[in-house]
Amino acid sequence: MAENSSVLTVSIVTPDGEVYSNDECSLAIVQTKAGDMGIMADHIPLIAALKIGSAKVNFNSESDVLAINGGFVEFSNNLLTIVADSAERKGDIDVARANSAKARAEENLEKANKNQDADSMNRAEVALKRAINRINIAERN
Repeated sequence: MAENSSVLTVSIVTPDGEVYSNDECSLAIVQTKAGDMGIMADHIPLIAALKIGSAKVNFNSESDVLAINGGFVEFSNNLLTIVADSAERKGDIDVARANSAKARAEENLEKANKNQDADSMNRAEVALKRAINRINIAERN
C-alpha cells in the first residue's frame, strides 16, 4: 500500500503473472462493463467487471496506457488491483501481430457466420474485439 494517502498503488496481473506495478499513481481510469471509472486515492472500496478496453494510469505528470482484455478490478486501502485475461503496455504491442490476429478473426467470423455456428461466431467476435483494442491502444497519441 502507498504510504502517502494522496497516491494509490496499481497492480495489473494476468494468468502469466504481474505485468504492471506502480506505487505513485494519482489517478487510474479503467473501462468497466458499467462504463469508464476514475479511481483516486481514498476511493470507496469496489469490485467491478472490466470490458475489453484500456487502463490509463497517471503518475508524476506522466501516464501509462495498457490494453486490457477483460477481467475485473478491485480497489481498497489505496491498492488498485486489475486481474485481467491479458494486458499489454501500449509500447509493447506488436501492431503487425495485432493486425494479423484481426485478419484471422475476421476470416473466422465470416466462416462461422456462413456455417451459422454461434459458438465459433462468439469466439471470433471476442478475438476481433481484442485485436482491434490492441491496435487502437498502440496507435493512440
